[in-house]
Amino acid sequence: MRTILLFMSLFVALNINAQDKGVKTATIAVKGNCEECKKRIENAADIKGVKLAVWDETTQAVTVTYKTDKVTLEQIEKAIAASGHDVGSIKGNDVSYNKLPSCCKYRDKKCELPKK
Repeated sequence: MRTILLFMSLFVALNINAQDKGVKTATIAVKGNCEECKKRIENAADIKGVKLAVWDETTQAVTVTYKTDKVTLEQIEKAIAASGHDVGSIKGNDVSYNKLPSCCKYRDKKCELPKK
């Protein structure tokens, strides 16, 4: 019985400790066109406190997992926007956008979701 109680206490303590670390996952709309955009967006989101960033071309969104005690969602959005990509209501940096390869210039093309 003591072994079971000890195991349950350890499990609860580990679970509470994991929740205290303040790790969140959020999905943010980010405009882009191709694999080059994917690499750029994910690299731009790779700032201190971000554990994982994955951009999906079909949904035009990046899913980020980050530590809330190290970085805010707004800081992540601004980092991506600085790379030239529109993030939600934040317009991407125009100078960076103009330096994008032609295949990545999503404003020049109709940026619609592909039909399934």
